[in-house]
Amino acid sequence: MVRWTPHSSDVARLIDECVDDPRRIEGIVVGCGPGSFTSIRIALATARGLGLGLGVPAAGASTLDAFSGGMPVIDARRGEVFSPGPRVSRPDELDVSGKVLVGDGAVRYRELFEAGGATIPDDPEAHRPDPRVLVAHAHAFGAAASLEPIYVREPDAKPAR
Repeated sequence: MVRWTPHSSDVARLIDECVDDPRRIEGIVVGCGPGSFTSIRIALATARGLGLGLGVPAAGASTLDAFSGGMPVIDARRGEVFSPGPRVSRPDELDVSGKVLVGDGAVRYRELFEAGGATIPDDPEAHRPDPRVLVAHAHAFGAAASLEPIYVREPDAKPAR
């Protein structure tokens, strides 16, 4: 199974690899979800902090927009997947006949999807989000503080009563 699992500690290192001087950053694009609650919060907090700290605008896009070459299907855990809409569903609820599916959800449920008539590329790169593709789908740039998450289901954590 292909699973790209960056950690919050990777963010600063990845930024350093992309730009030698943060003052050269003119804008920030971030995937706003769907995805894991924690990953979305880390991504938005990082984008907001950098945007505010550097005084640059930011834009968001659906994480599903970071894929090309087919219909994105992201593993939502709990036996579910995220797909365009965005929506969350059980894998067997998706109509995949004749479609090319990309993303870690497509790989995780490969047998089910292929039995339903879908094609799943063998190339691991087809199943990883591409930041350049995400940038191409970014919404209008604005204040970093205005970035909002895209949640498709309620979080597991609930406030104590």
